[in-house]
Amino acid sequence: MAEVKENQTVVEDPEEPKKKGLSKKQRGGLALIVLIVLGSIFGLRQWARSQTHIETDDAFIEAHIHSVSSRIAAPVKRVLVVDNQFVRQGDLLVELDGADFQARQKTAAASLDMARNETSGDYAQVESARAMIGVANAQLEQARIDLRRAEALFAKEVIPREQLDRARTAHRVAESQLKEARESERRALAMVGAAPNGSRDARIAQKQGELENASLNLSYTRIYAPSDGYITRKTVEPGNYVQPGQGLMAVVTLKDAWVTANYKESQLTHVRPGQAVEFTVDTYPGHVFRGKVESIMAGTGAAFSLLPPENATGNYVKVIQRIPVRIAIDQGSDPQHLLRVGMSVVPTILTGKSYHDVIFGH
Repeated sequence: MAEVKENQTVVEDPEEPKKKGLSKKQRGGLALIVLIVLGSIFGLRQWARSQTHIETDDAFIEAHIHSVSSRIAAPVKRVLVVDNQFVRQGDLLVELDGADFQARQKTAAASLDMARNETSGDYAQVESARAMIGVANAQLEQARIDLRRAEALFAKEVIPREQLDRARTAHRVAESQLKEARESERRALAMVGAAPNGSRDARIAQKQGELENASLNLSYTRIYAPSDGYITRKTVEPGNYVQPGQGLMAVVTLKDAWVTANYKESQLTHVRPGQAVEFTVDTYPGHVFRGKVESIMAGTGAAFSLLPPENATGNYVKVIQRIPVRIAIDQGSDPQHLLRVGMSVVPTILTGKSYHDVIFGH
């Protein structure tokens, strides 16, 4: 009996369940829930970041571009710069042929000296005319006395009428001579510019102005750099004949360059001047430049376009507008002036708001 118990084998029931963990369906559902939670957290975080870090790819580098042109018409004598050369303010860029202007300056100087000499003679003529007025006054007074004496003698029948007529004629001649002397004085005064309605030494002032104009034109033969910067768009060569206002080259100042970022109007809710900005350019991937919001334009780009939209129409379709934001570049982040005008920029404005503020609406 004992041997039977030792050899007895225990057989388990195949229908008995052996579940000791989660089923595949439960594990799949749990994984899906985890993914949904993680996706929601990630999406919420990205949305919050879009409210605290305002980003756009519609932005470009801009800078002051100084156009260099000629003020006079003259042939080009020398060009002392080449494209992309760095120049300092006041450096000589172009020298024009100034031979004609030097001759005109000498002519104007000689005319001024002649005018000064002529004016001295004109003053002498004024004094002479005034002396003639004194003589004419004396002659008129004498003719008046002779006329009165002749009339008295004729009344007493002492002299004939012919002598009275000669006295009257002499009186009229004396009056005419006085008028002529006064007109001569006015002409002499006008010649020296001392007439009552004129200015003294008008002729000298005129010649002085001509000399100054000739000196200015001579100085315009030397064209200098208006500011520090790089030479671009040089179109002038020695021997060219340039006209007034003709563009010769441009000087681009990179020291105070800025970024113009065209943000959607819906992105500017929390943007204010003074906020920090980080941006990258396609030319230098991985290099982060810094700056700050300097100002926000007073209108959208469409409002200042050549043909602004006319919204008071029956077929109006709302379009999200973009407003240019000027971003000043921190010179410490670009000490070598790597940035160039027209480069594409991706700026990110740091509004200073935390995720908590954005999510809970503070």
